[in-house]
Amino acid sequence: MTKSASTIGSLAQGIKILDVVAQSNYPVKFTELQQETGISKSNLYKYLNTLTQLDLLYRDRQGSYSLGYKLLEYGNAAMKNHDIMNKLSPYFKEISNITHMSTSLSIWLNNCPVITNIWNTNYGINIGAQIGTKLPLLSAGGKVFAAYANNEEVCQWMKQEQDKIPNFSEEQFQKELREIRKSYVAFAKEPLVNHVSSFGVPILNYQNEIIAAVAVIGFTEDIPTDPQDEMIRKVVDICKEMSRMYGYHE
Repeated sequence: MTKSASTIGSLAQGIKILDVVAQSNYPVKFTELQQETGISKSNLYKYLNTLTQLDLLYRDRQGSYSLGYKLLEYGNAAMKNHDIMNKLSPYFKEISNITHMSTSLSIWLNNCPVITNIWNTNYGINIGAQIGTKLPLLSAGGKVFAAYANNEEVCQWMKQEQDKIPNFSEEQFQKELREIRKSYVAFAKEPLVNHVSSFGVPILNYQNEIIAAVAVIGFTEDIPTDPQDEMIRKVVDICKEMSRMYGYHE
């Protein structure tokens, strides 16, 4: 972190120490911490003593450091407040105001992405889905989950979906997924209902893993097809702001 008049450098240094310990698979020695952080010996002793007294770090008999129980308390408290909808609802209202189209939120549930919420601002349109709908691979939300697939379960779902699609081109699809990861936007033309298309954007966490997919759904002629379209970039920015709530950094 660069120095700033609006930040506290010593606090940032303390967090840096916690980050080094958190990223290690084993207790970290003093010399390793000094090498990783670049903090002088005298100051590092002070930081470590303070963090240990606050139970943010634990010092074992060998003098190595691991995360303290206080961080488990913080983590449990964060999980209790991990209600996606309460946190994200205001952002979806903003997306609806910007696009004047229907918006859906999908999360991974059991063994596939499932729509959990829909905001219908265009009541004259049948989006071809409802809460509980399992997303097909070639829907905008389905492509978003495929682009950020990070475990065997998602890969298995992708394989099962591909087997259902006639003349499926793995090469072309992988190329599209690379473009999605680059632009943060997936497009789907009429995947569920004729004349209704969509674009999707991911909500990511601190490990760049997908938490949910947002899809904006409307008449095909109203859905932009350029990732740099002003409306799409506004939606992407809103989704990145939501992602930052979960520790995401570009």
